[in-house]
Amino acid sequence: MSFAPEIIAVVFGLASAFSWGTGDFAGGFASKRVAPQVVVLLSHIIGAAFLVGLALFFDGGLPPTSDLWLGALSGLFGLGGILALYHGAAIGRMGVVAPLSALLSAILPVSFSFWLSGLPSTTTLLGIGVALIAVWLISSNGEHTAVSRKEIIYGLSAGLGFGLFFVFLSIAGQNSVYWPLVAGRLASIAATAVWVYLAKLWTPLTRRELFPIAVAGVMDAAGNSFFVLATRFGRIDIAAILASLYPAVTIMFARVILDERLVRLQWIGVGLALIALVLIAI
Repeated sequence: MSFAPEIIAVVFGLASAFSWGTGDFAGGFASKRVAPQVVVLLSHIIGAAFLVGLALFFDGGLPPTSDLWLGALSGLFGLGGILALYHGAAIGRMGVVAPLSALLSAILPVSFSFWLSGLPSTTTLLGIGVALIAVWLISSNGEHTAVSRKEIIYGLSAGLGFGLFFVFLSIAGQNSVYWPLVAGRLASIAATAVWVYLAKLWTPLTRRELFPIAVAGVMDAAGNSFFVLATRFGRIDIAAILASLYPAVTIMFARVILDERLVRLQWIGVGLALIALVLIAI
């Protein structure tokens, strides 16, 4: 039994969202005890080892050097997005920073895909619009107080980093799935290691602290892999929109494990995400 490439792309896009959402929850949980930069450094080292194994098994030889440079560039953009998100949450409200970053990170690759491949079908286009609204609502915590300038700057900076990560990773992954991801991980590891060293953030970790970091590393690497595979079978806009639903997974884990409550807008966002999925898949 064979499936259409579009359906396979949807499955990989959703797998990417699930993996990233799980990794973000694990990383956020670890960051309650360990400096976020240390969490990112260790999780990326673990993820890099995971990706090297996949590259050696599935990709074989190295792709063109240009793909590796693009992969490294995507890794640096992704790192910038993560750090901007962390800093925005530290000085402001995640309920403001996260929706801004999620929305822009989805809009950029969608716009790039429209420019590269033209508009999709009317039904798919409607699904993309509904999904953008869903991403905003799912990432929101229902706060309606005044938004500060710093919250806007950090939210948009994070979204810019994530959006460019999506775009460059999709380009780098046209000839090889995993080696560009390895290059991206090595670039982010080098940059983060310098930061941790200069800021003297390193502290000894216990096994209890290492476990969620390891989960974050493996799941984040898996999310990257599934995203590249989604772009190989379908359009980048579809892959990016579906992958951008990852906050729903993070929120669900927080609800089940940490007993954090979802506000009404988030539940509406989850419902819209399901509607968007149907529109995109048909």
